[in-house]
Amino acid sequence: MSQMFTEKVFDNYKVYEYELAGRKLVVESGKMAGLANGSVLIRYGETAILACATASAAPRDGIDFLPLSVDFEERMYSVGRIPGGYLKREGKPSEKAVLTSRVIDRPIRPLFPKDLRNDVNLSLTVLSVDNDCSPEITAMIGASIALSISDIPWNGPIGGLFMGMVDGKIVINPTSEQRRESTLELTVAASEKKVVMIEAGAKEVSDEDMYNAIMMAHEEIKKLIGFINGIVAEIGKPKFAYPSCELDHDMFDEVFAFCEKDVMYALDTDDKTVRDARMQPIMENIVATFEEKYPDISAIMAELIYKIQKKIVRRWLLEDKKRVDGRRMDEIRPLTAEVGLFKKIHGSGMFTRGQTQVMTLATLGPISDCQMLDGIDEETEKRYMHHYNMPGYSTGEAKASRTPGRREIGHGALAERSLVPVLPSVEEFPYAIRLVSEVISSNGSTSQASVCGSTLALMDAGVPITAPVAGISCGLITEGEKWMTMIDIQGLEDFYGDMDFKVAGTHKGITSIQMDLKIDGLTPEIIKEALEVTHKGRDAIIDDVILKAIPAPRAQVSDYAPKMITMNIKPEKIREVIGTGGKVIQKIVAETGAKVDIQEDGTIFISAISMQSIDAARQEIANIVFEPEVGAIYNAKVVRIIEIGAFVEYAPGRQGMVHISKLAKERTEKVEDVCQVGDEMLVKFLGIDDKGRANLSRKDAL
Repeated sequence: MSQMFTEKVFDNYKVYEYELAGRKLVVESGKMAGLANGSVLIRYGETAILACATASAAPRDGIDFLPLSVDFEERMYSVGRIPGGYLKREGKPSEKAVLTSRVIDRPIRPLFPKDLRNDVNLSLTVLSVDNDCSPEITAMIGASIALSISDIPWNGPIGGLFMGMVDGKIVINPTSEQRRESTLELTVAASEKKVVMIEAGAKEVSDEDMYNAIMMAHEEIKKLIGFINGIVAEIGKPKFAYPSCELDHDMFDEVFAFCEKDVMYALDTDDKTVRDARMQPIMENIVATFEEKYPDISAIMAELIYKIQKKIVRRWLLEDKKRVDGRRMDEIRPLTAEVGLFKKIHGSGMFTRGQTQVMTLATLGPISDCQMLDGIDEETEKRYMHHYNMPGYSTGEAKASRTPGRREIGHGALAERSLVPVLPSVEEFPYAIRLVSEVISSNGSTSQASVCGSTLALMDAGVPITAPVAGISCGLITEGEKWMTMIDIQGLEDFYGDMDFKVAGTHKGITSIQMDLKIDGLTPEIIKEALEVTHKGRDAIIDDVILKAIPAPRAQVSDYAPKMITMNIKPEKIREVIGTGGKVIQKIVAETGAKVDIQEDGTIFISAISMQSIDAARQEIANIVFEPEVGAIYNAKVVRIIEIGAFVEYAPGRQGMVHISKLAKERTEKVEDVCQVGDEMLVKFLGIDDKGRANLSRKDAL
């Protein structure tokens, strides 16, 4: 019986091409994932991403936010590898995947209608990876195109680029080789008119270079958006209608007039606890007064009180130049810093800014404690690890602790990126380093407080960082063409404002940036001012707070930290040090109590709590790999005498014979005339004979 197959014809299949930074960008539509609201297969070089945008048919009930999820899905087949672990399949997203999802979420989210409550999902599956063509940037562009051509309401498109700096020159979408040499890792997303997202790591790059790189990226993105608009004009779907979830304007105006003065009084304090206590009876009074007229007012109270407070805070800032806690726009909250909080911890620091308080604890370990990475990029291990925890009590909430969410992972990675440029090399400081930032009180900008606390902890731990790093955030309020910035935003200003522009760095330059926006983008003027005010802020924190708490890294690591040395042997000697089945190295570890890590290039890291253990292990290894030099003089000990000569130990575990004719300048009748067992003598190493024996001479040494 024969089978009949009908050839599938893709009537809507389209291919679009664009050249981006000298490499081909190809967008294919109409062939894959046809049931998604919008989908494209996007290729950049040999990198390929399937980008799919879907939305629910109806809004979700009982929420006051857009339920958007962005999932950057790494697949190990994309780099020709089988996943590690017992299951041999992809599990929870890697840290890199979580960070990429956040980077794509941030520029996309502000461009959705504020009253949209339909579930929206962006699934970005990595099918193939070309290390010269960033899958993260490819996915961002793919997400923008998938949303733009879909019927999901969205005010895009956006474009994204990765910027580097090699030999002082800005490079667009640098290759893998260029990224290794680059002093800048900058991701920029922008619409046609404004910059909507900035994420950067840098090796103390100046404000001017950072600004120029951002502006150059925007100019290139404008051209990319023209390409995307061409695709949308040809195959874009009409956007679907949705029920608006905006609050009833008449109700809002009536409630606002009723409680305006009470809310103003409640907000007019620098103490978050007092503010929350004042707000509770106001909300109860609103419900009691209006629930007969508006029966659903209890259900919408969270959104209603949010908008009331937002209106007051923004009016204070824009019209009255008044901040909730009474500070000037360029004034930082009271600061304190402490180090050495716990004797047995390798390093600790606590940084307090107003009611934000972060304690960072440092742990030093052997190089074998480095984190092994199983992902799709070229990085396979991480020596410096930074983790961030924010328990419920830090905001006065009674909630149980859970595993870190995307926010916690993102904040830890931001602090980590901020400090990497000032860390010593592994040759200079052969330790694995882990920092944990514990947020113990939160009222705005805990990620940047983590940066400051981490500098304190590193210096307290004796890590010889090249310069102290501080972080500070800049806020923004806009109203039409009017705008203003303020330094060191607290929780309310972040919550009700339009921007959280976080910048960390040294006196010399920027080490990281992360920008969160609630509006459709920033103008060049706003970006320039944000860079200027944050530079002044971090300079003040470094000089007035950090360096007063600890002027320099401690000269020695803690007594409770492992001591560490490195030694180098020839790679061909590694086998001798390890021994058959690891017997030799296991014996060294057991006898000395030291931990020994051997690298493929012959570098050996030896660690232990005491230097005596380290010295003992180092000597054992030195004895194993010892190679005598022809012509060198050694102090030897006589261990055995025979008629024709004396056997001597000229190095630990190394013996050779001094022939009777080589014992003295004059003729020797008997060996005992010159030496006895236990005597020490100088011998010269003459080489190895054809039987593999060491030839030694006392006569030549004399």
